[in-house]
Amino acid sequence: MKTKGDYILREVVGQSIVIPLGNNVVSVNGIITLTESAVILWKKLENGVDSIDELTDVLLDEYDVDRETAHSSVVEFIDQLREKGMID
Repeated sequence: MKTKGDYILREVVGQSIVIPLGNNVVSVNGIITLTESAVILWKKLENGVDSIDELTDVLLDEYDVDRETAHSSVVEFIDQLREKGMID
């Protein structure tokens, strides 16, 4: 999995946002605000990852959460990105 190249992660007034570029401006219709954990996942996705388990391990390394909670958060985030067509 990898983010599509038509998006930029930026910090604006203390908020992390993903800004669509080109034709994605119309399809996404705005900007996407990311939580701290979503920023960590997005940055990993920018470089490409092999699996949801890999992303789950990233959250486990960063936060004091159990595997089930981390996995659930990753799946929810990935599902949202897929719905918006933001990842391959």
